[in-house]
Amino acid sequence: MARLNVNGKDFDVDVDPNMPLLWAIRENVGLTGTKYGCGIAQCGACTVHVDGVATRSCSFPVSEAAGKKIVTIEGLAAGGVLTKVQQAWIDNDVPQCGYCQSGMIMAVADLLKNKPKPTDADINEAITNICRCGTFQQVRAAIHAAAKA
Repeated sequence: MARLNVNGKDFDVDVDPNMPLLWAIRENVGLTGTKYGCGIAQCGACTVHVDGVATRSCSFPVSEAAGKKIVTIEGLAAGGVLTKVQQAWIDNDVPQCGYCQSGMIMAVADLLKNKPKPTDADINEAITNICRCGTFQQVRAAIHAAAKA
């Protein structure tokens, strides 16, 4: 049994300690905004924050997440008020299919926390999430818009 703190609430999950955090969040906690993409921590669709750090949850075991603060896309906006990243996503019409967007938003929120005014080089280095629809130009515009907000 592991105790996970997800979006400020504690959940006791009876899972194998090696189970990826992604599946515990989706299947045991019931939050499906975090997506499965590749299963090998390459695409970033599964990105959540663990103790404030963008983490690819498909390869992060539950045993390492226990006792840490986990934030998913569902918990990013406080009190129903969108973050500046979420608002920039809407204002810049970023999503096409939207599948990768929750992980992308989580990665960008972490980037802006660490580098409030990122350069294009900073974005290239930090945001390695994959969007199969190719919305990378809209993503970059939204990141710059959020940085100015």
